[in-house]
Amino acid sequence: MTIELLTNKKGNKISKYIYGQFSEHLGRGIYEGLYVGENSNIPNVNGMRTDVVEALKQIHVPVLRWPGGLFADTYHWKDGVGPKEGRKKIVNTNWGDVTEDNSFGTHEYFELLKQLGADSYVAANMGSGTIQEMAEWVEYMTMDGESPMANWRRQNGQNDPWKLKFFGIGNESWGGGGNMRPEYYSDLYRQYQAFVPQYNKDEPIVKVACGPNEDDYEWTDKIMQNAGEFLDAISLHYYDLPTNTWGTGNKGDATGFPESEWDSTMVNAKKMDELVTKHSTIMDKYDPEKRVSLFVDEWGMWTNSEPGTNPGFLYQQNTIRDAMVAAITLNIFHKHSDRVRMANIAQTVNVLQAMILTDGEKMIKTPTYYVFDMYQRHMDAQLVEGFGEEIENVSYTASTKDGELTISVVKYDKDKEQDIEFDLDNKYSDITYSKVVTADKIDAHNTFDNPDVVSEQDYDGAKLSDSKVSLKVAPKSVITITLK
Repeated sequence: MTIELLTNKKGNKISKYIYGQFSEHLGRGIYEGLYVGENSNIPNVNGMRTDVVEALKQIHVPVLRWPGGLFADTYHWKDGVGPKEGRKKIVNTNWGDVTEDNSFGTHEYFELLKQLGADSYVAANMGSGTIQEMAEWVEYMTMDGESPMANWRRQNGQNDPWKLKFFGIGNESWGGGGNMRPEYYSDLYRQYQAFVPQYNKDEPIVKVACGPNEDDYEWTDKIMQNAGEFLDAISLHYYDLPTNTWGTGNKGDATGFPESEWDSTMVNAKKMDELVTKHSTIMDKYDPEKRVSLFVDEWGMWTNSEPGTNPGFLYQQNTIRDAMVAAITLNIFHKHSDRVRMANIAQTVNVLQAMILTDGEKMIKTPTYYVFDMYQRHMDAQLVEGFGEEIENVSYTASTKDGELTISVVKYDKDKEQDIEFDLDNKYSDITYSKVVTADKIDAHNTFDNPDVVSEQDYDGAKLSDSKVSLKVAPKSVITITLK
């Protein structure tokens, strides 16, 4: 099978923010995952878990969405600042009815971002919060001069304002964020966004409206029609459930699943293309210049929680199947990079389709982590278009940056090998990078006793000849090569 790549044709920029992360106050995502506190025996810097931070720095996390998710619409930020012994303890009613001690708050979030080198994406409380509360939070975070909130921030140990890059106003307002109709949300959004202070006029905060749930195209239409001129981006949420069932409670197991659920999972992953295409078409009707971005700020695999764990903690194993989903989805985002300018996989550590799992002092990287590691070579690169017949159970993407061409291929067939040739309109002299993530079993995964069952390996199946490169691709494989 041959694919022609038009390397000389300038394509859309693949925003680095497509590789964004999301961490909510949910289960062991933040506490025990990202944050262990300054007094923990687990090595940390200012409470941030060192091994997790170092692993995330290796994949150059560009942005981290926080504090939710559903938690955002119950979160009152003033409970999470000031001396920790004085912070209010609350019950996390969304996720397991456990006590939240607010020891990870605004200051800790920005400390984490500093250690990661990531940008901020804060979700405001529209569900149970007030406009004043929201406006004062922005003032607290970003005001440089004299003001009540800026002075309070200084009293709490942070003299300089932080950089608030992205600001979400409402989360899943169609559901757990308020059960709103799109017309009502549009009006409420217009009101809330009017009171987001912009203290840094040179770098205004990017305002993100709550977008649709999966294929709710009416929501997108109404938001764009009624509030489009007041927003910079609109969000989209879509989760891949192997069984396609929200209502029964059986989403499918993360391991030990039948082959039929491998197949259904791949079909669901590819549905992201349809969703983004149709929502983008609606956005084009109101915004043909594509000023407004589509942020897919929650996506990923959602399976049954691991047996013996709190079902409200959403802790699930991560297998080679998750790696396939990650690669297929990222390829789709690249294809739509003219409109999709951010995405945030759910969630970073110990929750849903995580990069990393922890157990006490132990930490493992997941198959999904290794896909993000290989794919970071596409960050802020120019998309390369490809032509040729569609190859069954294969998805690919290509991009150029700094004179190099990077090609990523996912072969999501369970058992068939594939030979693929890329015909290039440029000559390349050398393959400088060649990695693969693959496995024998459809539910192969890493454990704390065997942390390297699925990992990134050197790949020797790529052959470069003049202006052609051929790949021998094993089933259940994700491959990335870079040519100079």
